[in-house]
Order: sequence, then C-alpha cells, then structure tokens
Amino acid sequence: MTGTDTATALERATLDKAARENFPVAPFFLPRAWRTDLMAVYGFARLVDDIGDGDLAPGGADARVLGVPPERADDRLALLDAFEADLRRVFDGTPHHPLLRRLQPTVRRRGLTPEPFLGLIAANRQDQLVTRYETYDDLRAYCELSANPVGRLVLAVTGTETRERIRRSDAVCTGLQVVEHLQDVAEDLGRDRIYLPAQDMKRFHVQESDLAAPSAGASVRALVAFEARRAHDLLNEGAPLVGSVHGRLRLLLAGFVAGGKAAVRAIAAADFDVLPGPPKPGKLQLLREAGTTLRGEG
Repeated sequence: MTGTDTATALERATLDKAARENFPVAPFFLPRAWRTDLMAVYGFARLVDDIGDGDLAPGGADARVLGVPPERADDRLALLDAFEADLRRVFDGTPHHPLLRRLQPTVRRRGLTPEPFLGLIAANRQDQLVTRYETYDDLRAYCELSANPVGRLVLAVTGTETRERIRRSDAVCTGLQVVEHLQDVAEDLGRDRIYLPAQDMKRFHVQESDLAAPSAGASVRALVAFEARRAHDLLNEGAPLVGSVHGRLRLLLAGFVAGGKAAVRAIAAADFDVLPGPPKPGKLQLLREAGTTLRGEG
C-alpha cells in the first residue's frame, strides 16, 4: 500500500464512524464550507477518542504515521503524546497524520486556537490515569475537557461564539456527556472506568459489583434516575443557545439538545435500567424533541 493509500485508509476508517454517532455531525442542510470544517474537527475528535479507548484500526498504521515505534504502538499515553506533538504542527508546521493535515486548513480559515484540541487530548490522557470520580464536581471538571471543547469548536467554526453562547454550549455539552456515560455504564465498566460519582453511589447504596449485573436493581435505577435528572437540567440550562442563533445553525444546535433530551427519555422509558445495553431513542422521538426545542418549550 502506498503512502497515499495508507493516508486515505486512515481517514476513511475514522470519518466513516460519523454515520454511527447519536446525532448528525455535519448534516446535509448546513453550508458546504461548514460541513467540510465540522468534519475536519470531527476527524480530530474521533481519532483522539479512538486512541484513548484503544480502538484504532489494527495494524499500527496510526502509530507509524505519528512516529511511535512498533514496540510502543499499543501504549496509549505514548500515542497521545505523539498526537499532541503532531497537533502543534497544525499551528506552526506540517502535521504528519492525514486527519491533522485535513484539519490545518480549517484551523487557518476559522482562526481556531490550540486550547480546545488540547483539552480533548488531556481528557483522553486523563482516562488512562483516572478511572473513578469521587464527586459530581470532579466529573464536571472532566467534562470541561472531554465534551465542552466540541461545542466551543462548533461555535468557532460557525463564527457565532460569544461569552453567553459559550456558557450555554458548555451546559449542553456537559449534559450530553453525562447522558452518554449513563447509556454506557456497562461498556465503561468493561474498560475499568466508572463515571458515576462515588459520592452518589454511596448515597444510593450502589456497589461497583452492582454495575456488573445483567440488569439493574432498584438502587442502581434510582442512581441512574438521579443522574439523568441532572443531565436534563443541564440540557435545559443550555437550551436558550438554540434561540440565540438563526437559520441552519439553529437546526443543528436544536439537534444536539434534542438528541440529549431524547436519550434521557429513552433511559426513563427503560425504567432506568442501562445495564443490558444503551437505551437509544427512535427517530420519531428525536424529531419530536427537535420540534419542542425549536419552539423553545421545556
């Protein structure tokens, strides 16, 4: 395989995952320039998550491109360090990884700064070192790195960032992250990660072993319901962001908020039993939530 073929395969392996996300990454109704830049940002975010989760395509091609020696190709911290070094080349040189080369024109066109990208790398580095969170505030601090930069990048790409919109966006993104953690309790436990705050688990008399059961008992359901209400409150706090913008961006942001609220409803519809697998909303529920969000209703 030639270098060009390898680069194309690496890009395709990552970008093809966009179709499996909970909500459209760059939907058809957006201007083409926005779609191009949002997909470039998505490629970065998806790849850094794949590095952090150990979900890279087999064969070690990403490691080779990033200059990580074969004997360390499975070392996630080494890969994240190399990826951060390559990210910095986006701003002052020529990056090695094709997804970062794809990102570079977006960074220049939109005047993006390194900080949100570095935050996403820091979150994945933290995932290698921290697998439990004592308090809800600790979890929210993690979401500042793992989720909020994505919303800030969407605002930056679309040229709509203001202090108030960033605040609302942060609430939406943290809410979405909490919902995703609730959907993925079993999957995360399989990675030896628990994003349910230990303080809350103690309050609801939930042990780690309870999360490994095939279905949730009453205590786990009560805990999940409590965290789901928190997520819903965050989504409500951020929802005025939708009404602060116009046109096609309003549709995009409504989709984000609606996706989170529909996921909360799906969790509730499963009687808060998330252990058999992630409860997912149907398309009709998503459309209903989107309509409610666009109308500015709670």
